[in-house]
Amino acid sequence: MDIDLNADLGEGFGPWRMGEDEALLEIVSSANVACGFHAGDPVIMDRTVRLARERAVDVGAHVGFPDLLGFGRRPMQIDVAELATYVTYQLGALAGMARSAGHRMTHMSFHGALGNMAAADAALAGPLVRAVADFDPGLVISSSASRAIEDAAERCGLRVARTFLADRACDDEGLLVPRKLPGAVIHDREAVLARVRQLLEEGTVASHGGRKIAMNVRSILVHGDTPGAVELARAVRGVVEAVGRVVPISRQLA
Repeated sequence: MDIDLNADLGEGFGPWRMGEDEALLEIVSSANVACGFHAGDPVIMDRTVRLARERAVDVGAHVGFPDLLGFGRRPMQIDVAELATYVTYQLGALAGMARSAGHRMTHMSFHGALGNMAAADAALAGPLVRAVADFDPGLVISSSASRAIEDAAERCGLRVARTFLADRACDDEGLLVPRKLPGAVIHDREAVLARVRQLLEEGTVASHGGRKIAMNVRSILVHGDTPGAVELARAVRGVVEAVGRVVPISRQLA
């Protein structure tokens, strides 16, 4: 069994650091790099990409709303055509940084509120996914379970790597539940590891409502901005390696 282990990195801004990127890059196989809209800036992007290249870690653009103050977790009402240009802008920024560092961008993912909205709304997912395809049809979309995003990607000829968010609860359809709900973010280390074991051994996860749902994934995400993230990521990697290998999405789909 080959599973990608990824994390959202480069989410500081200016002199303010978020998470322990250097330590996580020793553990993960893919990094989703903030592109300056919800977090990150050119210097942080450049540093993150270069660190990833040195460790043979894949990099992808982590695309979000233009919302530094809210960390991209607040829904915003923006014209869809305008929002599609924001997607293109962020993809271009990360691709340029990767190229100048001698690395390449292999994938992208939608961050926070933008990702949650697109995952639940086919009318929004379609134009945003089309923007990805128009920019680079070879990119892989890394996404939690979403019929809207997966269908849009199929229409555009894009590949999707379904991703399991180890510390986030989902509903009966596999969509992430809002962070404001109790239990939406899972802080207990053993509970997170138990979810990962169930996923790998049974191909199922327990929904927020307690229902067991099937989930076939290529990647597992651990958040880098939470306390104990490095230790948790290392433990998750251990669970994966007990039954298979940690392999980036680009090599799985090669």
